[in-house]
Amino acid sequence: MSNYLKIFAGISVFYLVLLFIGQDEIAWYLKPFLLPFLILETYSSENFKTKNLLLSALIFSWIGDIILMFADKGELYFIFGLVSFLIAHIIFIVLFIKQEKETTTTNKLFWIGLIIVGIYLLGMLFLLFPSLGDLKIPVTVYAVTISTMLLMAVKGYFNWSKPYNQTVLLGALIFVSSDSILAINKFHSELPKSGFLIMTTYIVAQFLITKGILNLNKKN
Repeated sequence: MSNYLKIFAGISVFYLVLLFIGQDEIAWYLKPFLLPFLILETYSSENFKTKNLLLSALIFSWIGDIILMFADKGELYFIFGLVSFLIAHIIFIVLFIKQEKETTTTNKLFWIGLIIVGIYLLGMLFLLFPSLGDLKIPVTVYAVTISTMLLMAVKGYFNWSKPYNQTVLLGALIFVSSDSILAINKFHSELPKSGFLIMTTYIVAQFLITKGILNLNKKN
């Protein structure tokens, strides 16, 4: 593991411990220092075709992190944070589509994945819709986008080289889990230790996607 990833892991663990023990105010100041080390890890890696896409996705995620730190100040902060993460997920979609493939054939199991992702999307919207108010359209757009991101990771699982196809897919699944916990907690019902759960899944997801893409593109 590189020095950047070791620092990322160390800060992440310390940050999550603070959240778990209820020291949210101290953890708040650490949040902006999480993703920069994944950004530095990507920036310092050898060049590959989709490197700038991964960098851009991480940077927009980082911007979203910072904006959402002020979500309690007003609804606009939440919306702008949502937009930043929406852009990040769109870039992840393009990244997954452009990622170099070992095979271009579509595995029959992909269609089962498509159905499962579709059921997840409809289920989440059915659960959240009654309490979304004016946010119905933006949240729907966001939900469709993260579902598409996950679907492209499922497709990549059948096309990319092993074992890092699994790493990226797992990261995408955990990312969707993180966003789902956040949405349920904000719009449906408060969950115990929601901040800890959201950030644990988010940090793990970003790490797995970054590590997976970097390893998929590592030259032998």
